[in-house]
Amino acid sequence: MKKRTLGQGLEVTALGFGCMGLNFSYGHALSNADSVKLIRDTFDRGVTFFDTAEIYGPFTNEELVGEALRPVRDQVVIATKFGFKFEGGKAAGVDSRPQRIREAAEGSLKRLGIDVIDLLYQHRVDPGVPIEDVAGTVKDLIAEGKVRHFGLSEPGAHTVRKAHAVQPITALQNEYSLWTRGPETNGILDACEELGIGLVAYSPLGKGFLTGAMGKDSKIAENDFRRILPRFTPDAMEKNQTLIDLIRGVATEKNATPAQIALAWLLARKPWIVPIPGTTKLHRVEENLGAVDIELSSSALGELNAAAARIQIEGERYPEQLMKTTGL
Repeated sequence: MKKRTLGQGLEVTALGFGCMGLNFSYGHALSNADSVKLIRDTFDRGVTFFDTAEIYGPFTNEELVGEALRPVRDQVVIATKFGFKFEGGKAAGVDSRPQRIREAAEGSLKRLGIDVIDLLYQHRVDPGVPIEDVAGTVKDLIAEGKVRHFGLSEPGAHTVRKAHAVQPITALQNEYSLWTRGPETNGILDACEELGIGLVAYSPLGKGFLTGAMGKDSKIAENDFRRILPRFTPDAMEKNQTLIDLIRGVATEKNATPAQIALAWLLARKPWIVPIPGTTKLHRVEENLGAVDIELSSSALGELNAAAARIQIEGERYPEQLMKTTGL
């Protein structure tokens, strides 16, 4: 498996694996046994970078990731996240007070069954806590040997710079794909380039849409969080089909699948971008891994970028209340 280097010299596989969807958010859940098996099978196929968070479940996702990876702990990089408070077993708003960060880190270590967290992200910026205090707390955890690397998820570029001045950031985890290109214009890619920070791209397949497997007639389960996303209304999916048609055309030329082209596009953007697609199916893992070997020439990449830029994406990526938690 090809490798890439994020900030601070952290080497990871060119594709990681996002574990959230195994038992959280998408209206379905694999059994723990099946989840553990899929994670181990993914490792056996060369992936060594796995992403989870305390809020996934809450808590249960970290437990199954820990169970799956414990036998190969010294061969993998495990990322998790803090940043929320919990009431009655459910998330109840952001909370990145230093005490809560420490509680979250200790809980993650216990659930994952590990001695040190390889990469610890703030999941969402807490407007009530100075980012310098957040970075300082993680810096202390690094000094204590409980954390190796610091990351932020969905911050604004100004927040990145303030945090990085206190504790060098290894990675930013932002949504980035052919239909979510905010990092190109909101300063995130510029900050990564300037400060030597890696970008971990979540939802690189557009929460399933960029695979070409969804459309206006797709039935989304009541408990699938995509039901609340503006881009997943039937009208929006019908209008956004133009992007799928574009990707499918490139895929045909390359004897590839739309998912592979969507991932290959990200990999071609910058050498320090690492997508973390998730799935509940092993054959999709294998399909995604095929993207690593697809070469998009500079001319092909330019043509794809130009064509995609002419397409007006219908719908925001999140509803208004969730969009307000990003870019802070």
